[in-house]
Amino acid sequence: MKILVIEDDRTTGPYVADGLREEGHVVDLISDGAQGLIQAAAGGYDLLIVDRMLPGLDGVSLVRTLRGTKNPVPILLLTSLDGVEDRIEGLNAGADDYLVKPFAFGELSARAAALSRRPPPVSEPTILRAHDLEMNLLTRKVTRGGTLIDLLPREFALLEHLLRRKGRVQTRTMLLEAVWDIHFDPQTNVVETHISRLRGKVDKPFGRDLIETVRGAGYRIEG
Repeated sequence: MKILVIEDDRTTGPYVADGLREEGHVVDLISDGAQGLIQAAAGGYDLLIVDRMLPGLDGVSLVRTLRGTKNPVPILLLTSLDGVEDRIEGLNAGADDYLVKPFAFGELSARAAALSRRPPPVSEPTILRAHDLEMNLLTRKVTRGGTLIDLLPREFALLEHLLRRKGRVQTRTMLLEAVWDIHFDPQTNVVETHISRLRGKVDKPFGRDLIETVRGAGYRIEG
């Protein structure tokens, strides 16, 4: 692994960096929080080991800033503060793990290895598509063939659910639970009514139906 250690203690920093190098890792050591943030933001690291108390920029602020830019690099936070609230603050800032000083190098090594085995986070899509139909989840706009489609909030939620499960049949019960948060059968035709309205906006004006009724099963959107 390529690891960035951001630690200003003249004993702890070299101790951690040398130990990791002996295990075969490539390690950069920085003693200033502001410089560490610049180095970390440049990317290329598999793991950050960050002290909580740093000159220039404290470790919690460093972690929070990185996470604010959607940087997903695993972060192990080191600290001499062992209070529950201190740990909560560090984890809420975006640290993946927390190690209290003094610590055994073997524990740090094991935690670093565990973080390296975690799968990278899967980013949520912001655009959902089916053929020429497009839904932008950030702007809440739906278009088909470039034509803007005006949907009510519940219609948008219903279409989003179908698009996220493109090609898979969604039963009436599934739709009631996901879109209306109804976990029993109220003997209502709310699903059928909204599917009909959605078809009138998404399908009918465009000459090709994307919302399909699967007889005896439910509904789906083909990809």
